[in-house]
Amino acid sequence: MAQALETDMVKKFAEDFAADRTARIVQNAVTQTSITKVAQDRDVINAIDPSMSVKVDTWKVNNQKKSGRCWLFSGLSSLKMLVNRATGLKNFEFSQSFQHFYDKLEKANYFLTSMIELADRPVDDRTVHYLLSDPIGDGGQWNMFVALVDKYGACPKFAMPETESSSNTQLMNRTLEMLLRRAAHDIREAEAGQREAVREKFMGQVYRVLAIHLGTPPESFVWQYEDEEGNFHREGKMTPVEFAQKYLPDLDQYVCIVNDPRNEYGKLYTVDRLGNVVGAKPVTYLNVPIEVIREATIATLKDGQPVWMGCDTGKQSDRERGIWDGQLYDYEGTYGIDLALSKADELYYGEAMMTHAMVFTGVDLREDGSPRRWRIENSWGDEHADKGFWTMNDSWFDQHVFEVAVTKDRLSAELLAALETEPEVLPAWDPMGSLA
Repeated sequence: MAQALETDMVKKFAEDFAADRTARIVQNAVTQTSITKVAQDRDVINAIDPSMSVKVDTWKVNNQKKSGRCWLFSGLSSLKMLVNRATGLKNFEFSQSFQHFYDKLEKANYFLTSMIELADRPVDDRTVHYLLSDPIGDGGQWNMFVALVDKYGACPKFAMPETESSSNTQLMNRTLEMLLRRAAHDIREAEAGQREAVREKFMGQVYRVLAIHLGTPPESFVWQYEDEEGNFHREGKMTPVEFAQKYLPDLDQYVCIVNDPRNEYGKLYTVDRLGNVVGAKPVTYLNVPIEVIREATIATLKDGQPVWMGCDTGKQSDRERGIWDGQLYDYEGTYGIDLALSKADELYYGEAMMTHAMVFTGVDLREDGSPRRWRIENSWGDEHADKGFWTMNDSWFDQHVFEVAVTKDRLSAELLAALETEPEVLPAWDPMGSLA
């Protein structure tokens, strides 16, 4: 039976608040300044030290600006040191716009393919409605990044530089959303035998919109450069696929391991309707205890390689200083309330999901080998933190880090065997399907 909020109850709440001296002091503070400033623990701030015992970065950070391309920026950033090492360059940059163009094109096709496959379901079917709610967002996952590189390759930034819309995607995305929803409507209205023709028609229109906003991707480019020693090199004309084959590793040797305490560890999972390239390998997650993620990341960093990662970035974070700490803000003490949930319950109840992808580039280890804090390459520019590199205390790791991409040789034989099993399919709206 529904319970109305009684006026006597509200009066009692007000009387209790008025009688609580601490609550009134906090009220006086928070009505005049941000709750984050009032709740922030100064001891945590004072203890932050950005120095690391293991550090692999020697390059500058990028800036995704007003776009949701963090997963592409971090995917390319995790690999660019390989080009630096092979060429003697210090600050080589991939074109993020190149991957962005083809990601949008492939996502549109992925969405329309799903609309054809689901055309006989009601439009308010939960899966159909979920897909229609965000048909072509900016976000993505590691396996989606790999699918793009495998199919289209990669190129230097000069070959396809940033545009106004690549750095500020809102208006372009809005047009694409309207176009794809119209396409979904037409697919559902068409006879079954005509739906492929509708898909092809609208894909041509999607390409047109993308080319107007992002420019036309290069089929080839001349690759030449001057290394750090001042020596000139001309490799000649190359295609993006040839460039990727020359400098990038076999990305099939990488696996995305996640920590999802709701589900069984040591098992492989996928998410229904999650992907970008139709026909590519599915997005899969190998679910492991958080300590496996921690150990694999440390081992990779000690070998001189950065690590792609996904996390829930907004929790316990100070953007100005560029820090994360599990106890950075004492909201419970400030409000006098209890907010604690386990990581599993945060996932169950909509309090947590992967919201951002970045790159581990360092770790500070104690004498016993355990981590004190981590160095993170963000993609929010170099104006804050340590020239754009953030510091994460290890207290933040367990609750808010969800996934990393590491090579298979970091895994035990038991986990390697799990990679060969059929993945369990989670529903499309599961938080593990959120796009960083």
